Amino acid sequence: MNDKFELKAPYKPTGDQPQAIEYLADGFIAGKKCQVLLGVTGSGKTFTMANVIERLNKPTLVIAHNKTLAAQLCSELREFFPESAVEYFVSYYDYYQPEAYIPSTDTFIEKDASINDEIDKLRHSATAALSSRNDVCIVASVSCIYALGDPEEYNNMTITLIQGTTVDISMLLRRLTDLQYQRNDLDFMRGTFRVRGDILEVYPIGATDSAYRIEFFGDEIERITEIQPLTGKTRYERKVIQIFPASHYATSREKLAEGIQNILHDLDERLTELRSQDKLLEAQRLEQRTHYDVEMMQEIGYCSGIENYSRYFDGRKPGQPPFTLLDFFPDDFLIIIDESHVTIPQIRAMYAGDRSRKDALVEYGFRLPSAYDNRPLKFAEFEARIPQLMCVSATPAEYELNMAQGCVAEQIIRPTGLLDPTVEVRPVKGQIDDLLGEIRQVAQGGERVLVTTLTKRMAEELTEYLQSFDIRVRYMHSEIQTIERMEIIRDLRLGEFDVLVGINLLREGLDLPEVGLIAILDADKEGFLRSTTSLIQTIGRAARNANGRVIMYADNITDSMRRAMDETERRRKIQSDYNAEHGITPQSIIKPVRDVIEEGRGVRRQKKAEMSDEEKQRRIEILREEMEKAAMELEFEEAARLRNEMYALMGKSVPQGSSSAPKPGTAGSKKKARERKRK
Repeated sequence: MNDKFELKAPYKPTGDQPQAIEYLADGFIAGKKCQVLLGVTGSGKTFTMANVIERLNKPTLVIAHNKTLAAQLCSELREFFPESAVEYFVSYYDYYQPEAYIPSTDTFIEKDASINDEIDKLRHSATAALSSRNDVCIVASVSCIYALGDPEEYNNMTITLIQGTTVDISMLLRRLTDLQYQRNDLDFMRGTFRVRGDILEVYPIGATDSAYRIEFFGDEIERITEIQPLTGKTRYERKVIQIFPASHYATSREKLAEGIQNILHDLDERLTELRSQDKLLEAQRLEQRTHYDVEMMQEIGYCSGIENYSRYFDGRKPGQPPFTLLDFFPDDFLIIIDESHVTIPQIRAMYAGDRSRKDALVEYGFRLPSAYDNRPLKFAEFEARIPQLMCVSATPAEYELNMAQGCVAEQIIRPTGLLDPTVEVRPVKGQIDDLLGEIRQVAQGGERVLVTTLTKRMAEELTEYLQSFDIRVRYMHSEIQTIERMEIIRDLRLGEFDVLVGINLLREGLDLPEVGLIAILDADKEGFLRSTTSLIQTIGRAARNANGRVIMYADNITDSMRRAMDETERRRKIQSDYNAEHGITPQSIIKPVRDVIEEGRGVRRQKKAEMSDEEKQRRIEILREEMEKAAMELEFEEAARLRNEMYALMGKSVPQGSSSAPKPGTAGSKKKARERKRK
């Protein structure tokens, strides 16, 4: 296994990319702590980032401000570094309602969460990669600053098995249980193991579609193979394997026992304090809840909400910062914050919101004060953990520029010679009818349209209105789940619909070269969504198309609009002069439509044209097995999706009348989105 980043791309740095790469890489090698890459949309910032990563050759954490952008970055970096470990680390909750108490109404809200199993697997894959190799690039959301288990304990508990060595089987099974693997001889799935005579099979928590089979002769490990979990077919022979804990909060029995003693000690102190304040109800509530959690930990090794006791097992003192993903990295690594003008304020805001919710829980006896220590990092704590930082944005904020102390690499020239789009202001009166005509014109030319609104309701109502005129349109906002957002973007690029309506989710980082027009409704409504930074970012979505243009519907030209238009014109002039000097004719970006990081699959699929006949047949067999399993478990929509993919590889058409779920972002899915919100 190569332990170095090797960038593989069909093109070389062009325009002002070479200067930016040289400047940033040399600066970090010279020991600079923070630098800024000020790159306009479409100038190849991701490619520049990849080149810097290769030059520095150190583990890298890329932080994005939402899951969709993180997924896109992860896909691009995987293409640049196919031999390295490029991992995806985001919040694993599809739905999350934290526990809370509202004193004014005496209402306690139980914690309720729906964990996405595939994202949980990807998180474990990320930490496992950091523990086993150097060429690791993890693309994460701001969930990377939230509490995670102790990395030292995580590594100490990892089981290493070597062919030919002697192992006590009963002790090995006990260690697997300590790692929170469950024995299940019937339903073999991620995080389980099973024993059949002298054969032990383990399905690693971070594995996508592979398990380990360990064959014993007495106590000697005779053979280790990697197998396909569903069929049991052997894939590879292995000499050495590592089995990582099934939970980031896994802890040894000794530490668990010691932690429980400390919990009970702190409970006694807290109960004395509450009773001295005549808070008898709160004391009784806390005693009951804590003893229940302790009994669960003693019996099965964990309990619901065990993260609230994490500092007892981490060996931290009250108030000490939690362990996070950053602690799994070695001392020398690089942090890249993409769209830093949005991501950094998001990181800064995480701690205060978490603290205010827990105040009521602790005060009214629902949690021990140790719950305060299960938290995200304070911003100062995050800053203290930064070895070297690169902030990337088309509109860097004052914080990043001050941190960089003038170390800014500007990247304005696009490799394709594309100019920033033209910007036109039109009156608000009759804006929808005018927009309708523009949409039809752009759609006839085979290009797409983005429309930004100020509210979710307007996005939904505008979508329904446009559909009544037979416009192929969908909407996207925060109620649309992560995987559906990625599917919507992919479908837009593939031409399954022509218009995407949204709010601010359309601004940063979405790579959509097919977009020929962006319409900004109510552009003169000053505020966060219509600030100078937001407008520049929105305008940038049309900068990957040679015909790209922007229409702002407004009755007045605000200061924000004026500054955004002036900056766009400044950049257009620099780009135009460069093209004239080098004889470059602007060309629209032609970029393949990548498969999203499928949360239901966790792997990237090869395109049909790229597969050999043998690979196609192997893929068809796997799909058929998984389709039959999904059907047996009554997961008919998943079975239908697998069948459609299998038919596509076989060159068959999908049977007429096949049912499918409503497309996300359409009027048919709006009702489902609202039902999810109510739940």
